[in-house]
Amino acid sequence: MKTSPRIVLLCTVGLMLVFAVGCGRKSNRTTKVTVAGESTAKVEPDTAVIVLGVVTQSAQALTAQQENARKSALVAAAVKSIGGPNAETRTSDYTLQPQYDYRDNRLPKIIGYDARNSIIITTSDLKNVGGVIDAASQAGANSIESVSFIVKQTSPARGQALAEATQQAMNKANSIAQALGGRVLRVVEESEGATVGGQPADIYETDARLDYTGRKAITTPIAVGQLSIRSNVQLIVEIES
Repeated sequence: MKTSPRIVLLCTVGLMLVFAVGCGRKSNRTTKVTVAGESTAKVEPDTAVIVLGVVTQSAQALTAQQENARKSALVAAAVKSIGGPNAETRTSDYTLQPQYDYRDNRLPKIIGYDARNSIIITTSDLKNVGGVIDAASQAGANSIESVSFIVKQTSPARGQALAEATQQAMNKANSIAQALGGRVLRVVEESEGATVGGQPADIYETDARLDYTGRKAITTPIAVGQLSIRSNVQLIVEIES
């Protein structure tokens, strides 16, 4: 039985196509690379966080607790009065602990109780931070634990720093792809992180006013400095070469 030349030609062409497709698949390889980007920006803080405490002592636990509750309510009212809707207060920690008298060759004896209410005040009115602290102190707060300045998560500065870090990482990925004679196919995985740091800047001018005794009072000066936002982005990209 003779094979038709036409059939032989078709089979030959078919084998050549299969071989060409196979070679094409082998030549287009993909690889994954990890790239990172970083961006740092200086921004003004938009929120102040004040942590203060109301500490009361008494020989009786109930008395110390009730006195603390009374003063804490006065502090919250004073903060709202001077801070307005820009000031928010909440309790971060509350303790009631006995105080002991330790003497040689004797068992410890309870001589009183300490009640402590730690209050966090958050305000966006940065020029009034000193006034808020003074009002809280006059109302009964007797422990100023810390004052810090932050940038909210929704701040445009955070988004801008993240976008710049991401663009830097993608530029690195494209450069690697070009060096390999290929292109970036897709981003396989992405991770990000951010840190915020600050340093004191100029101190606001003190504001002289009259206190409840009629004497001149000076607002506590608080230094507000710029914050440094550092965003880090890591990408795993797939490159076709």
